[in-house]
Amino acid sequence: MIITKTEKEIEAMRAGGKILAGIMAEIGRNIVPGQNTHTIDQLARKLVFDNGGIPIFEGYGTPPFPSSVCVSINSEVVHGIPRRDRIIQDGDIVKIDIGMKWGGMITDMARTFEAGKVSPTARKLVNATRESLDKGIEEIKAGAKLSQYSIAVDSYVRSHGFSTVRELVGHGVGRELHEDPQILNYKAKGKDIILKEGMTLALEPMINEGTHYIKLMSDGWTYATKDGKLSAHFEDTVVVKKGGCEIITRI
Repeated sequence: MIITKTEKEIEAMRAGGKILAGIMAEIGRNIVPGQNTHTIDQLARKLVFDNGGIPIFEGYGTPPFPSSVCVSINSEVVHGIPRRDRIIQDGDIVKIDIGMKWGGMITDMARTFEAGKVSPTARKLVNATRESLDKGIEEIKAGAKLSQYSIAVDSYVRSHGFSTVRELVGHGVGRELHEDPQILNYKAKGKDIILKEGMTLALEPMINEGTHYIKLMSDGWTYATKDGKLSAHFEDTVVVKKGGCEIITRI
């Protein structure tokens, strides 16, 4: 069941989303060659608690996720587990995915950062992924079909020679981290959803340099591209409104 949120709930998400965006910006300033991903995780955890929030990823799922953020590098798509021995290298693209409960409500966002000097292909992939999210967001409004978002993302990505991950999707968010509906980043057959005012959605294109195929790594959490090529990830939480949507995880 898709949950539409009350104005009070949306106000809590709006406030929490702005805080989360500020936390992400601070994390981004620390994505530099030589930094280890455990330190990034500990910084994120401290920032969340210092701002009155709860890191919602920590302890989530089966097996329980051990960290407050996901840090995925290069061919890792999502859900990378931070480690002291995982050192960011010059030229890496680093994906940070973070969720926070604040005021009783959850917001979720992701960004891909460039560490040092990245390759032209990496930069093109990062830019196309970020732009595909913006293209999709343009389609989100009350009365629109959810598939309009999916088609906009996939069409933009394909036009740049990249592919959209299919096994992982966006989702509703707010009272829980993962709510209905599942939000595909590619065109697919099936029953469509008409968007309604007050729906809150986590939109998150995961885009691969090569094929769309992915694999689950031995830690039981991290997904990586099957062909070993790069992947990028951007995510924002939005509120559906008449005539458009409000992005609540941007400053």
